Amino acid sequence: MNIETALKEAMSIEGATGVALVDWDSGMPLGTLGGGKYLDLDLAAAGNTEVVRAKMRTMQSLNLNDSIEDILITLAQQYHLIRLLRNSDGAHNLFLYLVLDRSKANLALARHHLRRIEAELDI
Repeated sequence: MNIETALKEAMSIEGATGVALVDWDSGMPLGTLGGGKYLDLDLAAAGNTEVVRAKMRTMQSLNLNDSIEDILITLAQQYHLIRLLRNSDGAHNLFLYLVLDRSKANLALARHHLRRIEAELDI
């Protein structure tokens, strides 16, 4: 599945309001879909890159020999889900960032769909 198809699949998740595929080395999105007046996905991509980098530094400092699947940020009206993607050698350098309307979304199903998208995404 290419990037455009992956973003469309993510936006088909119930409650999705925006999605971005982000390179966390640069903080730049490779693609975005949705968003709008109150959700600047380019700005969100850069900000969430810092979240991912901070968590990776913390894991290194704690000598945790593990990997991050996803990071959840829960707001009063939204879920912000960051799914770190693994490439063929197991390294992380991309993440899917999905914003969900809490009143419409099923978090467990959203996580399941993002895992499927990750498995089928070809970059």
